[in-house]
Amino acid sequence: MSLEEKLEGLLKPTIESMGFELWGFEYMPAGRHSILRVFVEKPDMGINVDDCAAVSRQISAIMDVEDPITSAYMLEVSSPGMDRLLFTPEQYKQYEGQTVQIRTAIGVLGRRKFKGPLTAVRDTLVEMEIDGELYEIPFDIIDKTNVVAEF
Repeated sequence: MSLEEKLEGLLKPTIESMGFELWGFEYMPAGRHSILRVFVEKPDMGINVDDCAAVSRQISAIMDVEDPITSAYMLEVSSPGMDRLLFTPEQYKQYEGQTVQIRTAIGVLGRRKFKGPLTAVRDTLVEMEIDGELYEIPFDIIDKTNVVAEF
């Protein structure tokens, strides 16, 4: 079982039992400066600082007992925000037609950074049209995707 699967198995039930949704998480190992960033959301409401603090306390207790990350790390709990990261195909589907920024691990037609409307979401990839050119980007090479906040 991967660390990501262990973390999801520990975090999701706890967060959902508190009435929140686990939007996603990212673990950035960097020795003693490692960070576990957890994004939570309350369906149809939003989240405030007190909510984040309550979730953080619960997650900390579980992580101390289960110890899936054996080295030192800092836990951060926050809302996904307006420029939210996208983690799952279902989340990408919610933002179809909106502008996103994608960074890939390897190049697609000579590019690794993309910014434009998400034109289609399929089982294994997303499509974006940028400057009249269609890009098909497989999920398995995407490093990071953010929604571009529009005002």
